[in-house]
Amino acid sequence: MVLNRANLVVMADEHGTIVVIEDDPHISDLVDMYLRKDGFRVLQAQDGEKGLEIIEREHPRLVVLDIGLPGELDGLEVCKTLRKTSSIPIVMLTARDDEVDRILGLELGADDYLSKPFSPRELVARIKAILRRSETQSTQTAQEIHIGSLTIDVLRHEVFIDGELVELATREFDLLEYLASHKGMVRSRQQLLDGVWGVGWYGDERTVDVHIRQLRKKLGDNLPLSTIWGVGYRLG
Repeated sequence: MVLNRANLVVMADEHGTIVVIEDDPHISDLVDMYLRKDGFRVLQAQDGEKGLEIIEREHPRLVVLDIGLPGELDGLEVCKTLRKTSSIPIVMLTARDDEVDRILGLELGADDYLSKPFSPRELVARIKAILRRSETQSTQTAQEIHIGSLTIDVLRHEVFIDGELVELATREFDLLEYLASHKGMVRSRQQLLDGVWGVGWYGDERTVDVHIRQLRKKLGDNLPLSTIWGVGYRLG
């Protein structure tokens, strides 16, 4: 093992690379240790600029991102920057149990979040759940779902409006695909959480509403999504 807190930690690459952007070395080393036990290669960065450099160079499978980073680029700015060009899964960490931070992070494209202090085992479990969903989608038979002007390419994990690519975060795509796979059926928030986030996921049901707002913002009138008040959502 080669250890350099200022830059990164490199270990075995059995399950791919994860970048941990966290300025507290105790937290980053703890996360690093648990991820390496599960066979991940871990790269550490203690500020946003270094984190973005590593991501651009290494093309990791997932990013663990602290909101309260030092310097000009805090976690929210890093998330915003990544989402301009990438749909890489992002799990955000926040030291404050602040609903505004969580909602803003999700609206910027984060796929999940945990408030500090958190269980490293829970973080690893959530990371593995996100990656399992991505792997399942990548091994599916080539398939496209067409809804009006929308084309959802399940195999390539891409969405198009009249042939123009629309950038969606991983969780946004998962939610859209789930709704499209149940076209015409009303799905409750709990059903959406179970189907997209996974059974046993612990979090606020309003997480669904945040991602729905993002889909409506990005897809506009091309998204035939109805809110069934007191029940849930229906696509088509």
